[in-house]
Amino acid sequence: MPAQNKVSLPVIKRLPKYYRYLVNLSAEGREKVSSSELAHMMGTTASQVRQDFNCFGGFGQQGIGYKVNVLLDEIGRLLFGDGELLPTILIGAGRLGNAVSSFISRDTNGYRLIAAFDINPDLVGREMSGVTIRPLEELESFCREHKPVVAVLCVPRQSAVEVSGELVRLGIKGFWNFSHYDLSVEHPEVTVENVHLGDSLMSLGYRLRNG
Repeated sequence: MPAQNKVSLPVIKRLPKYYRYLVNLSAEGREKVSSSELAHMMGTTASQVRQDFNCFGGFGQQGIGYKVNVLLDEIGRLLFGDGELLPTILIGAGRLGNAVSSFISRDTNGYRLIAAFDINPDLVGREMSGVTIRPLEELESFCREHKPVVAVLCVPRQSAVEVSGELVRLGIKGFWNFSHYDLSVEHPEVTVENVHLGDSLMSLGYRLRNG
């Protein structure tokens, strides 16, 4: 597979959508799918589908189509690696953190939640999605012992800015950021995925009002 930095971000962001549609096709008992069929599902063109797959070696032959199980396995390998779950911690155990932790814990998405942290003493010591909520003061010692590589941020903007630098120093390589702020980490080995739940809601509102 080509190095990730040679694959554009839009292509990478389409991979989960391909995977989701292929899971559905597999569940329906489909054995083959064409680039045209995938393009229709994705809302793009057959040429774009082929270009996307060519970034990773092709997966099939033009005119013959793709074997669903092979394509599913190959894209699954790109998204999930060899199946080893990434050890993950969550900062901010309020209502949003609780919902996000539940999603991580129940969905097969390549991550393993190992701890949650919060500054609220009323939450500390409780269990959330199978892990214990710990005081933020234990963050450094926990990271040094258990070596998580992903941090989920469900805290306000200022807290996200303050804690992210500490987390990078403690070895965090990836951030899933829900802080309503476009977090940017100046480190070549750290990846940030900023999530703005309100953006899609506002887009829906625009389309309803101006469609």
